[in-house]
Amino acid sequence: MLGPVFNREAVVVPKRTKTYLMRGVYVLALLLLLCTGYLVLDGARSLATASDSARFGGWMFTLLAPLQLLVLSSLAAVGAASSVAQEKDRRTLLLLLLTRLSGFEVVVGKLFATLLAPMSMLLCGLPLFLVLPLLGGVSPQQVAGVFAVTGATVFLAGAIGTVVGMWREKTFQSIAMTVLLLLTIVGLGEVAASVLPLSEATLLAVSPARALFAAASPLASLSSVTATGVALYIVLALGLSLVVLVIGVQRVRVWNPSREVRLKAPEPETSDEVDVNVAPESWKVRAPRRVWNNPILWREICTWAYGRKIVLIRVAFGLLFLVITAAVYFQIQTGVAMEPAGRIGRALPSVTIPVAAIGVISLVLVNALAVNAVTGERDGLALDLLLVTDLSPREFVFGKLLGVLYVAKEMILLPVLLIIYLAASNVMTIENAVYAIVGALMLHFFVAMLGVHSGLNHVAGRAATLASLGTVFFLCVGIAICMTIMVSFRGAFQLQLAPFLVMILGGGAALFASLGWRNPSSAIFAASFMLPLITFYAITQFLLQTDHLLVVFPLVVGYGFTTAAMMIPALSEFDVSLERDRGADGDTA
Repeated sequence: MLGPVFNREAVVVPKRTKTYLMRGVYVLALLLLLCTGYLVLDGARSLATASDSARFGGWMFTLLAPLQLLVLSSLAAVGAASSVAQEKDRRTLLLLLLTRLSGFEVVVGKLFATLLAPMSMLLCGLPLFLVLPLLGGVSPQQVAGVFAVTGATVFLAGAIGTVVGMWREKTFQSIAMTVLLLLTIVGLGEVAASVLPLSEATLLAVSPARALFAAASPLASLSSVTATGVALYIVLALGLSLVVLVIGVQRVRVWNPSREVRLKAPEPETSDEVDVNVAPESWKVRAPRRVWNNPILWREICTWAYGRKIVLIRVAFGLLFLVITAAVYFQIQTGVAMEPAGRIGRALPSVTIPVAAIGVISLVLVNALAVNAVTGERDGLALDLLLVTDLSPREFVFGKLLGVLYVAKEMILLPVLLIIYLAASNVMTIENAVYAIVGALMLHFFVAMLGVHSGLNHVAGRAATLASLGTVFFLCVGIAICMTIMVSFRGAFQLQLAPFLVMILGGGAALFASLGWRNPSSAIFAASFMLPLITFYAITQFLLQTDHLLVVFPLVVGYGFTTAAMMIPALSEFDVSLERDRGADGDTA
């Protein structure tokens, strides 16, 4: 019914080892989080009574449900966009459109083929969530509501990623536009919920976060208004997905092949047709330009290496930045953004959330651009040609790094300007503003080098993108989850040490598998296990709100060392994963 595109993927996916590895790692990660919470809480006080058990089950449910939504929605959106973009880069999408396949079979078949992984992971996590009602505090109706909201959101994210991938020409454009569109939808829903006089059910329907927490609440099965709001959100998400898919089906053959293709004038078939008095017609209307000593850097800066539509990415990010800046300005004018005096136990200033949000979005976009800088060369069959030229590894690596930082200059400088504005408004001290700027620049350089490293070590563009963005996700969200568990279930440190080491060492092993699975080294091994611990220490010092030098100094040292551990092998050995390594890479998509 869905066509040969989906049928082929449905037949191939069960034969891949990584399919079962992804499912197993996902369920194991959720189980480890559940066990960690149990060990921490049991160390403080035993779950001797039914009320303690119910309280623990309810708290872990409210922790795992939004984490599952965030992970699977991100995987669906980025996976769908990168999968379609990879088809475009390899010119295989044009072959599909030349066949008798309808637009429905191409677009919808590609969507459901991409959703096989996140939806199967969602189903694999269902038995673990059904264990929580046995502890008490959670009903099966709550689990069903959370999974319905999560499934609808994953489907919407995959639909947007697939259609945007069909629309945009470059991989980075597809990923960036998908991320920004999803964030815009969430932001508009929150703005509408805050500004417009909507009913309680409508408030839940316009925001996935509100719908998820409402479904996870016991009121979802007790209150008809809450249940109606959750059901309305599911219908709205599925309806929006259908609208997006209809647009994609109708326009897929209009968008492809790209209208940016330049056509040369037809060559004369005989010598009689040649008029010596008329200059030959060609699309080339300008004189050749002088190339710098580093042609890689020249191409990144002086040409539209990532497509002309990257201007749309900059405009969209600028609009998102203006919305966040307006929220920060409102908080400053009302006085709620001022940093409270106090130490442990005091809540962070409200201005921290929007500033951290724009920072994380900037890091994700810079990382995606860096990955595409290398995978685009490989998928465009240009990397093999570059390797046989006299270009040195230094010229290639630094050309790509500096080029990425230049192209993404708005995404780097705008958050820095926001920090400067906070310092000018006396929300931050000048010293802390300098620390924040130094830390932000270090993190941007790290994610850029991480993207280049992943692009060089993964032959498949989709695998490189998911590995690089997964690393950024773990360092931004995974450590925060670990911190949340430790802070929420307070107890003696010696009782929390064992589960803490399990999470940190497990994260370090996963980080080493991502960074050094192809070219392991002692430096990458040390950095992989050191970086989660350093990040945890920096977050702890930030929450304590003591000397902020203790926050930025370990970040600069840890992330600087990891950046050097990835950069030095690239400059010395320059071992690039090529097409002959595809069998070892295990991704044939």
